[in-house]
Amino acid sequence: MIRNFKKGFTMIELLIVIAVLGVLAVAVLSAINPIEQINRGKDTGLRSDAEQLLSASDRFYTASGYYPWMLSAQSINKAVTPMVPIDTATQTFGTDAQQVLTNLSSGGAAEIKASFVTRIVGSTVKHLSLYYSGVDGESTYVCFIPNSSSFRNEAWNRCKVAASLPLDFPPTACPAGPTCAGAVTAAAAVGCYICLP
Repeated sequence: MIRNFKKGFTMIELLIVIAVLGVLAVAVLSAINPIEQINRGKDTGLRSDAEQLLSASDRFYTASGYYPWMLSAQSINKAVTPMVPIDTATQTFGTDAQQVLTNLSSGGAAEIKASFVTRIVGSTVKHLSLYYSGVDGESTYVCFIPNSSSFRNEAWNRCKVAASLPLDFPPTACPAGPTCAGAVTAAAAVGCYICLP
């Protein structure tokens, strides 16, 4: 008699392999923390948008001699204080009521694309805010509140040492109290802004 032996895995062996793979998948997912990775990606996008907005404002100023929130070089509407969200539907600041993003994306300058404006106006992620003291020679800041713990840690470390901040740094970017400069840990510092430059 010739016996035929079938080679293969039993059902129990397959179930054990699937269970081991499941445990490994859970361990990997908990190690990389997908929510943190998503939030870090959003913050990186906001930082990129802030950099584009700053450089566009600087180019606009170089070409025209005044900022996009001003009507002309003789405008008294220099300051944008306190920090004002720039991605609202009106985009206007002060008495000149100039639409900043519209000014930056239209005309001969067209410093930013219309698609950039469409993307950030009414953003549900986090808002970009603009700050300028109105004093010639001081910096223009574009700020946002970060989502991820790594960016939040960066903002908290900057805010908790007030003496190291630039003199023209937005005072509202580092509110005192338990949500920012007075926070015990970076995780609790949910009110600190990251400001560029």
